[in-house]
Amino acid sequence: MTTPSNAAGGGWAPRTGGERRNRRPRSLIVSFFGAHGRRIGGWVSVSGLIGLMGGLDVDPPAVRSAVSRLKRRGLLEAERRGGTAGYRLSGEGVRILSDGDRRIFDRRPADLADGWVLVVFSIPESERGKRHLLRTRLAWLGFGTTAAGVWIAPAHLASEARRALGELGVSEYAQLFSGHRIGFGELSDAVADWWDLDALQEMYQGFLDEYEPVLARWRAVLHGGHGGAAQEGPRGRAAEGPSAFADHLRAVDAWRRMPFLDPGLPPEVLPARWSGVRAGRVFADLHALLREPALRHVEEVAGPFPDPGSPDAAPSGAGQPEPAPGAPEDPDGPS
Repeated sequence: MTTPSNAAGGGWAPRTGGERRNRRPRSLIVSFFGAHGRRIGGWVSVSGLIGLMGGLDVDPPAVRSAVSRLKRRGLLEAERRGGTAGYRLSGEGVRILSDGDRRIFDRRPADLADGWVLVVFSIPESERGKRHLLRTRLAWLGFGTTAAGVWIAPAHLASEARRALGELGVSEYAQLFSGHRIGFGELSDAVADWWDLDALQEMYQGFLDEYEPVLARWRAVLHGGHGGAAQEGPRGRAAEGPSAFADHLRAVDAWRRMPFLDPGLPPEVLPARWSGVRAGRVFADLHALLREPALRHVEEVAGPFPDPGSPDAAPSGAGQPEPAPGAPEDPDGPS
């Protein structure tokens, strides 16, 4: 059985372990680049990033330490633009964030009619390190476990599983199958054995407990409830500043791991009062409501953003380090 507690983070998805851990400076900075960094050109000044993170109670030394770790993992690169020191996403960082966008911002439940994909592997003890990396990656992709060395997921994850096997160099020890279940017993009972649905339900309910009130509050501030016009004038504009940025980034940071732990199982196999659908709707509504006010705050605090072709746009310091095996998919892995 795969549980949120034994699945390591990957891509946008941070290592699990509760909301407090997910809001470490490094996790928040990954979330910032995922939610806003690419919209401002993929680069932000050191002082701008420190100013933005200060609004989330992250002090300058913590920002610098977190950025240093992300540089070592190959996700960020130092670069001066317009005479100003800053950081930009590396090519690998852009790829990782792009891979996560579909799951985080456009996740849809699997269609039961599409069937399932199975990964069956037997990796020798002499390469147990690769075996651990594969289990970690499959858990991050949202696979469940049916037996030792047999992992299952909705069919739409087949291409991601194939890529993981290739990237980790374990294709020779694995087989990929796709197809449909034809027996026996209730499929919903089997799914409950393959995934820890209680833990996933608790995860989603925790998100709802925290962010449904935030969504209701912002609807009241910006639209007078569920409808109506947004507030104008100083009060309305102030409401679209630091608080919008902080609430939006915290919500993105809390949500972004969840679609990697839950593969979007077909509704037919889930419990009747499944919180995942409602949690997804709350996140989507909050993201839609605060995304633009948050971006305006980023532009006001961290701008301007010089073009990469400006005279001083050149890498700072040493070249991009080579990340450790599996590190590109785990920017928020163990410290």
